[in-house]
Amino acid sequence: MRFTVVSLCVALTAACATTGTGNDDPEGSALPRYHALGSPTDEPLGGQPPEGAQPSQVDFDYQVKYQRAFEAVLWAMPAASIHRFRAAAFEHLGLDNNDIIAYSAAATPRLEALTANSSTPYIAAYADLRQGPVVLEVPAAGPDGQLYGQVVDAWQSTIADVGPKGADRGKGGKYLLTPPDYEQPVPAGYIQVPSPNYLVSLGFRSIVMPGKTQQNAVDFSHRLRMYNLDEAANPPQQRFVDPVGDRYPTTPFYDERFFDDLYDIVTVEPVRPIDKQMVGKLESLGIVRGRPFEPDDTAKRAMRQAAIDAWYYLQNYFDHLPAHRFYWPDRHYASLLMADNKRAFDYEYDDSIDITGRAAQFMWCTYVPAVLADDPATQYMMAMADSDGNLLEAGKTYKVDIPAQMPVEQFWAVTVYDRATFGFIYADPPRTTLSSYDLESMRKNPDGSVTLYVGPAAPDGMESNWIPTADKRPLPAVRFYGPTAEFNDKTFKMPDFTLVR
Repeated sequence: MRFTVVSLCVALTAACATTGTGNDDPEGSALPRYHALGSPTDEPLGGQPPEGAQPSQVDFDYQVKYQRAFEAVLWAMPAASIHRFRAAAFEHLGLDNNDIIAYSAAATPRLEALTANSSTPYIAAYADLRQGPVVLEVPAAGPDGQLYGQVVDAWQSTIADVGPKGADRGKGGKYLLTPPDYEQPVPAGYIQVPSPNYLVSLGFRSIVMPGKTQQNAVDFSHRLRMYNLDEAANPPQQRFVDPVGDRYPTTPFYDERFFDDLYDIVTVEPVRPIDKQMVGKLESLGIVRGRPFEPDDTAKRAMRQAAIDAWYYLQNYFDHLPAHRFYWPDRHYASLLMADNKRAFDYEYDDSIDITGRAAQFMWCTYVPAVLADDPATQYMMAMADSDGNLLEAGKTYKVDIPAQMPVEQFWAVTVYDRATFGFIYADPPRTTLSSYDLESMRKNPDGSVTLYVGPAAPDGMESNWIPTADKRPLPAVRFYGPTAEFNDKTFKMPDFTLVR
C-alpha cells in the first residue's frame, strides 16, 4: 500500500509539471505563481509556519493543560455548580443520600448559594441511583401548603418539575427516580422519572399560603419522604436536617478545587456522545475514569489559573450582556432565567452548543425549569445597570420605586446579592431582602408605592426601606412570585434603579 501511495504522489507531481499547472498560469490568475520545481530556493507552499515565525509559548505542556482546563470550566459549569451543593451538604452538614434538608426559616447569608431567595424556606435532597431507584413522596398542594421546584440530574437538566405545574399537577404522588438504562417494570401508582445520570438533586420551596405562617410552610415541607424503592414496603423514618444557623458553602471554587469536583462527576456519570471529546481532553489533567486523581505540578498550576481566568471571563460576559438579554428594551433588567433560543436550558442546537451561554446561566443560577413557559410561576429581574446604563458600583447608594400595584398573584421581593459571588452579602444588619411581606414596617409614598434603597448606609430615616451592601458591588434582583399577564406581556415595566450618591 505504501508503494502505491508513493507512486501515485510521484505520478501526480509529474502530471502537474507536464501540464504546466502553476508555473504557466496566465497573468492575473487568482492562483499563486509557482517557481520551477527543483529550484534551490523553493519551499512547499504549506506544511510550516511563515518564514521568521516564532512560537508564542515556551512551555507547551503548560499551555495545552491551561487551554483544556479553561474550556473544561466553561463546559462543566452546570454539573460543577450542582455537585458543589451535594458536596457541601455531605461535608458540612453530615447529610447522606435520601436525607432531606428542610430549613426552619428563610435563608440568611450563611447559606452561601447562587441567587437564593430569603423569603421562603428551602428544601433540598440528594440521591445516588447506583443503589437502585429512589422514591420521592410529594404531598398534595392545598390551602395549608404548596411545594414547587425541580429534580435535576448531574448536569443540572431538569428531569421533573414538582408542584401545581409539575407531573403531579399539584395532587401529590410518588415519583420514582430511575437510573440510566433502567428496564424493570415500574410498580403501579408511581410517576416514573428516568434519569440519564446516577447522581440526582432536588431543590424545592415551601410557599406560605394565604392566612398561614412561615412555620406552616416548614411543617408542610416535613410531609416529604425519600427512600430507596427496595425499602418501599417498610420505609425508614425520614431524616430531616435544618441548617438554618450553619454556614453552608455551596458555590463553586474558582481555583484548582473546581477540578476535584469535576473528577467526582466525570468518573461516576455516563459520558454523553456530545461530551466525549472534552472528556478525552481531561486525561491531560489527570481526570480519567478508574484512576485516582493525581495531577502533576504543571496541571495543578494550569487548573488553578484557568479557573481564575474563567471566573473573570464570565464576569466580563455579565458586564456586557447582549442587548437581547434585557427583558425590556428601555430598561436594564435581565431575567435570571436566560433560556436558549428554544426557551430551554441545554443550549444545544442542530449544529452547535453554546458553551459560554450555558456557563453564564449556571454560574449565577441553579435549578432552572426544563422549559421557560410563557407564564412562568416566578420571574427574577436582575438589575444589571442603573437608569443611565452605568454598571452598579461598590460603595454607592441606589434607589428603586416599587409601584403600589405590582403584577403578582403571590408576592414580590427585592433581594441584593454580591456581584462577585452571586450570593448573599454578609452585612450589618444581615438583611438581604425586602418584600411585600414587609410593607407594614416600611415608609410608603403618598401614592402607595415604596422607595427602596441599596447601599452601604441607609439614608436618614429610611432604615426600614434599606438593604445593606457593605463594601460589595451589588446585584439587585426584583422577584415576581406568580407574575400576572401584565408582567408576561410586558405592558408593565419595572422602574430602573437610580443613583442616589
